[in-house]
Amino acid sequence: MNEVIKAMKERRSIRKFKSEMPKKEALDQIIEAGLYAANGMGKQSPMILAVTNKDIRDKLSVSNCKIGGWGDGFDPFYGAPAVLIVLVPKDAPTGVYDGSLVMGNLMLAAHSVGLGSIWIHRAKEEFETEEYRQLLKDHGITGEWIGIGHCAVGYTDGDSPEAAPRKESRVFWVE
Repeated sequence: MNEVIKAMKERRSIRKFKSEMPKKEALDQIIEAGLYAANGMGKQSPMILAVTNKDIRDKLSVSNCKIGGWGDGFDPFYGAPAVLIVLVPKDAPTGVYDGSLVMGNLMLAAHSVGLGSIWIHRAKEEFETEEYRQLLKDHGITGEWIGIGHCAVGYTDGDSPEAAPRKESRVFWVE
């Protein structure tokens, strides 16, 4: 089977990570794959904010937890030590689609280098707050951005889940 298709079929969302930080080289490969995602009109508008600072990662977790309505102590990133946040310019007409393709590439690339990943939502709500707009400014990022998602990345703690059987009647041929 083709290796790309094999990765697509085998990659699963991971909900338990080891605390060990992945090697920077692996994260760089994942990020590079994200930057090669297809995008509208070749604009390459999405950006990735790679968070490996534990204090900022933990702050993001607390904020994400509050937005999601979970109780104190829940980690919506499931212990993943690295969080790759995809953002798009507010005025990008195909931004949500472009950012979603970046997220898909990030997750497939993580799988292909032996790491687990999961797409976590609520980046939109986080980056609507002054606190996270300031985080961007503090890192030299100007303009208005929309959060598309967090790709939580790390070493899987345990076995990867099996794929659920695919539902029937989801393809209709027009020949």
